[in-house]
Amino acid sequence: MKMLNPRRARLERRMVGSTNRWRFPSKPFSGDLLGLSQRCKALSVDLDEALKNPDRLCVSQIQKIFSETSKNKPVQSREADVILECLGSRWELHQPQLFQSETLSKLYLMALAQSTKRPTKELESLLRAQLPGKIKERPPTKKMIISLKINDPVVTKVAFAMALKSLYLSQVEINVNDVLAVLASAHVLQFSSLFQRCVAVMMKGLTPSTIKSFYLAGCKYKEEQLTTACEKWLEMNLVPLVGTQIHLRKIPQELLHRVLRSPRLFTFNEFHLLKTLLLWVFLQLNPKVQTVPVQETVLAFFTSFSRKYPFLDQDTGQSLVPLFLCLRLHGIIKGKNLEELRHINFFPESWLIRVTANHYHAEYTTHSEVIAIYGFFFEIKGVRHDTTSYSFYMQRVRHSDVVCEHGPISLRAERLVKYEIRAQTLVDGQWQEFRTNQITQKFGFSKPSCKSHALKIHTVGLPIYASFSFIFPMS
Repeated sequence: MKMLNPRRARLERRMVGSTNRWRFPSKPFSGDLLGLSQRCKALSVDLDEALKNPDRLCVSQIQKIFSETSKNKPVQSREADVILECLGSRWELHQPQLFQSETLSKLYLMALAQSTKRPTKELESLLRAQLPGKIKERPPTKKMIISLKINDPVVTKVAFAMALKSLYLSQVEINVNDVLAVLASAHVLQFSSLFQRCVAVMMKGLTPSTIKSFYLAGCKYKEEQLTTACEKWLEMNLVPLVGTQIHLRKIPQELLHRVLRSPRLFTFNEFHLLKTLLLWVFLQLNPKVQTVPVQETVLAFFTSFSRKYPFLDQDTGQSLVPLFLCLRLHGIIKGKNLEELRHINFFPESWLIRVTANHYHAEYTTHSEVIAIYGFFFEIKGVRHDTTSYSFYMQRVRHSDVVCEHGPISLRAERLVKYEIRAQTLVDGQWQEFRTNQITQKFGFSKPSCKSHALKIHTVGLPIYASFSFIFPMS
């Protein structure tokens, strides 16, 4: 007769779910997938995850039991059950609070399995002690020592202590200045409720000085809720708030690119957004600058580059091209601003030609200039009505309605003017010419006397050259 090994542990049957299915603790699955499925469902654990990581099923079960029994339950004045060695210190913890952390739960279970020959019995007695109305006083247990090594440099001893304190008190105040380190500590401990509290604090504490660190933390820990909040905050505050402070330098290029592509991005006008982006580039290239420079300094910096190649065509600017492709340069419509684009030698010539062409071909656009002679001010205008219809005219304006440099100003209410308006364009190699007759008219300040006759033309030729000729007869 073959002798049985007397040291072999006796197999015990475990009930699973509400049925009579069972399996042995020493063999986590034993081929009983239906029983495992029932158990996962009862513990709200994903079955696929349980198959990949059997330890997680055990930890999840214990965490669920302890979290339910320790919720809003004060800690009794008794000795600690566990000593945690971490960050050069020793921390005393109690079992019900310890099991809120998945990391500490695994460490404790591993220590429990190594310290006794019957870890299952020890665990079952531990769990029975948590059942309400069964055992009022827990039996004495051996104090365990567990060690945790932390490689995340963001975790500080103070923040880690706050995280452990949160195991006992759910309302520990988290300061914005400490929240990054507490978040990292919660991630190391796999303390989900504290981690989410930190995320909530960070979402409420977004400022120009915190936006970078909070966004990078969201990317590091794959917290999409936080990264999305950072993007939405920057969409509203990039131009009016961050763009006026030195913190603009800290905005990561990846985040800036995502915000520039967003249809929700707020800006006063497109040229204002361009100035903000030029300032960001300036601050990247001048790391020693500690104050926000005036616009003239930024423009002068880019103007100083070689005129042979624009900045974005140079090696320094190549990596920045995707950012400026997000701009709607056709939204810059003031002539002075367009002149600045050419003057700073920043954009490739092909970009500027495209912007100019877009303005020229845009429907219902108006080009106007103000001229002054002998103290009289006239605005000459050209209007494109559709793809082939144009009109040109002039009108008198008051000196108070224009930016007037030093010069004479006439106060006469009316003035006799003799004028003629001409336009010409090239169509299929032939010049088309249009003109008004020579018209003599008194120009006042109010309609209709302030406006000249209009030269209306229809042509497919582009461009159109218009000229205004006038003299002041004796009057």
